[in-house]
Amino acid sequence: MNKVVETEVFTVYQQPTSQPGEETFVVVLKAKNSNKILPIWIGKNEAQAIYLALKDIKYERPLTHDLIKSLFDALEVEVPKIVINALVNNTYYARLLLKDKEGNIYSVDARPSDSIAIALRMKSKIFVAEDIMERGEEIDLDALK
Repeated sequence: MNKVVETEVFTVYQQPTSQPGEETFVVVLKAKNSNKILPIWIGKNEAQAIYLALKDIKYERPLTHDLIKSLFDALEVEVPKIVINALVNNTYYARLLLKDKEGNIYSVDARPSDSIAIALRMKSKIFVAEDIMERGEEIDLDALK
C-alpha cells in the first residue's frame, strides 16, 4: 500500500478567470505535519458542499452530501477515512473507506470533491497519497496572517 499523508481542508475558494461567466473553484488541502498544500480544482456544487460543511451551515432540507451522511448513519456505516490515491491525466481519484456495523471494510471509488464533502460531514480523516502530496507546494502560513 502506498504511503499517505494526513491532511485537512485549508480553504475552498472561487478562482478568478479571464473568461466572463466562467467559474472555477479550488479546494486546498494542507498536510497536517507541514506547510505543504495541494490545490484541487472542483465543480461549483462540490465547492458549495465543502464550504457549507466547513462553516457548519445546515439547510432545512438535506443536500446530496447530507443525504449520503443520513443514509450512512441509518445503516450504521462509518467512514473512517478517505484517500486521494491517484492522479491520472490531471484528474485526481479518491477512495471512500466504509466500515459497516459488523466491521467489514469497503473501498469505494469517488471523486475527491465528493469524498471531501462527505468526510467533513462524517468527521472522517482525509489522506492524500504521499507521491501526490509531493506535487503540492510549501506556503508560509505566517505571511497569511
